[in-house]
Amino acid sequence: MAEWTEEITHVAGSDLAIIKGGQGKPLLVLHEELGHPGWLSWHSALAKEHTLLIPIQPGLGKSPKIEWISNIHELALWYGWALREMNLAPLDVIGFSTGGWIAAEMASVNSKQFRKMVLVAPSGIKPPEGEIMDVFSVTARTSLNASIYDAEATPEFAKLYGGERTPEQFEAFEDARTENARLTWEPIMNNPTLQYLLQGVTGLPTQIIWGREDAIVPVSACEAYRKALSNTEVKATVFDQCGHRPEIEKSAEFIKLVREFLA
Repeated sequence: MAEWTEEITHVAGSDLAIIKGGQGKPLLVLHEELGHPGWLSWHSALAKEHTLLIPIQPGLGKSPKIEWISNIHELALWYGWALREMNLAPLDVIGFSTGGWIAAEMASVNSKQFRKMVLVAPSGIKPPEGEIMDVFSVTARTSLNASIYDAEATPEFAKLYGGERTPEQFEAFEDARTENARLTWEPIMNNPTLQYLLQGVTGLPTQIIWGREDAIVPVSACEAYRKALSNTEVKATVFDQCGHRPEIEKSAEFIKLVREFLA
C-alpha cells in the first residue's frame, strides 16, 4: 500500500490539495517555498504515530491560486479559516522555511488553534546578523545547492534534487518560486511586525530547529525567534555541520527530537 494519498477538498472558498498519510493524532505539515518535496524518511517515521496532513500551498501543484491573498499573513489567515472549516483545531504543526513562517503567523493570530508547534529554519523574521538569501533572484538549482551543507553526506538530497530536472519538475519549481516571490518579495521573506506579534503567543509549547551553517536563513534568526516567543515555552536546537534542511541533513537526530517533543 502507498504510504500517502492526495485528495482535493473544497474548503475556505477554494479547492485545496492535501496529502495524507500515517495514523494517530493529526500533524499539520506546512512545506517550504519550493513546494512539498516528496515523502521522505522523516515523514515515514512520524507517520507511525501521527496522521500527517500536508496541504499544498494555494498556487502550487493541484491547489489553485487564490488571487486575493497577497502576502504570508493573509495566507496564514486563510489556513486558519480552512482549519476551522475542517474542524481540525487544535492540532500539532510543523513548518519548514516559509512554511515555518506561515505557522508562526498563524500562531500570532490565534495560538489556540495549535497544541504544539515545530519551526524548522523558518523565514519571517529578519536575522539580526546576516541576510536572508534572495532565493528568487537566482536559479532554483543555485538556491537548492545553497540550502545544503554537505550534499554528498546527505543521500536524500541527491534523491530529491540530483540529476537533470524533467520539464514537469522545472515547471513545478518555477510555479512555486513565482507564487512565493509574489507573496514574500518586499521585504524579502520577512514580516517586520511578526517579531512583535509573536510576543502575544502564550500557552503554545514550541520547538525551533536550525542548522548552524544555514546559508538561506542565517542561524542568528533562531535567537530572534526564541526572543520573540519569550512569553511561551520555547526550546531551540541548533545542529552543527547542517544547512537549511536539518530534516534530511540530520535526519535521525531530527526525527528523535521532533518525536519526543510531540509525544
